[in-house]
Amino acid sequence: MSGYAVVHIDDIPEQDDGHCPMRSVRHHLGITGFGVNAWTARNIGDRIIPEHQEANETEDESDRDEELYLVVQGRAAFELEGERHDAPVGTFVFVRPRVNRTAFAEEPATVIVSVGGTPGKPYDPVGWELWYPLRRLYEAGDYPEVVERGREVIESNPPCGLLFYNVACCESLIGQTTEALEHIGRAIELSEQLRDYAKNDSDLDPIRGEPAFQELIGSLATR
Repeated sequence: MSGYAVVHIDDIPEQDDGHCPMRSVRHHLGITGFGVNAWTARNIGDRIIPEHQEANETEDESDRDEELYLVVQGRAAFELEGERHDAPVGTFVFVRPRVNRTAFAEEPATVIVSVGGTPGKPYDPVGWELWYPLRRLYEAGDYPEVVERGREVIESNPPCGLLFYNVACCESLIGQTTEALEHIGRAIELSEQLRDYAKNDSDLDPIRGEPAFQELIGSLATR
């Protein structure tokens, strides 16, 4: 296998969760050392970066990602803690974990590249990019479809903890206990941070009383 890759952004398939289209640069190129993706907007006014913050006031900011955004095509307007900032092509926007952020396209075909990582910690590629296009089905409550399609993605991609985790959540919700326990165990094996998520995730309540779940999560597996 070659030690390098050269691709155009249009060569990377677009994924859409129903809100903000995204091209998974990290997954497409097999990058494991840092997170990087490209966010795209077709029309003026489209939201191009989902509104979010990486850590809330009760979380340790040092355990969450810093993010750097670069406008590589078009023009964007960032909203950072409610303040609007114009971002023409070539603009860098650096955001710490507790800052609420989003961005909108000011020109058609605007593209923003995002890079993220947790200070002082190795990158943990949990694979949220693989989950991204399935999220709209989860939000619609179509858990059987998520399970079916999620298993197909698991079979055709390198192991990613978050995908195993979210498929396990949907299996739990539709009563597939054995499969849910198997997949939640695999998720934790791949990414230790998912053990903490499972301790209070209501999607896993149907399997919370199972001895195998208690063994995986430990004595704190209570709501």
